Amino acid sequence: MTQRASGPTDRPESWPVHASEDVWRGKTPFAVRRDTISSPREPDEQFDRLVVEHPGAAVVLAVDNEVRALVLEQYRHPIGMRLVELPAGLLDASHEDPLEAARRELREEAMFEADTWSHLLSVYTSPGVVGERLEIFLAQDLSATEDRGDFVPAHEEADMTVSWVPVRELLDGVLAGELTDGPLALAVLAYTARGS
Repeated sequence: MTQRASGPTDRPESWPVHASEDVWRGKTPFAVRRDTISSPREPDEQFDRLVVEHPGAAVVLAVDNEVRALVLEQYRHPIGMRLVELPAGLLDASHEDPLEAARRELREEAMFEADTWSHLLSVYTSPGVVGERLEIFLAQDLSATEDRGDFVPAHEEADMTVSWVPVRELLDGVLAGELTDGPLALAVLAYTARGS
């Protein structure tokens, strides 16, 4: 990660939690709970916040020697669209190394491996509701592999397509509002801003 000499920075803070109740908890890695909290300055004024628990995810911007990015197209039911995306996936557990998850996702979803990895960005996707933190990595010096491990594509993943698109075209699509997947947009913008 890039270090700055000065400027604003996020910092840990925790407001009092007076009660916590599961709204939904199942076999998936997600859960929804309702926390009753208060401001440290107004402890008697309590209010509820819904929280979606999420283990976090890793995203991979895989760029080849021709400055093309490996992209997937996948149907996303909640929004009724087929999106252009990057290889990505949930951490198997909140303590899983995000880089190892990124390596796994590139191999499982796109059947590629990379010799060179660098961290591009860390972001919370929607911190007012969900604890999902994305770790976005740049993968280079790529090679195809036949090994997906024990991953077997099913459902929407079985319908994914893989292609190579010049990073400049992805940037143009993001800026035109035609490519709207958040992780893809963030990765392409960070890659371009860094002059990678």
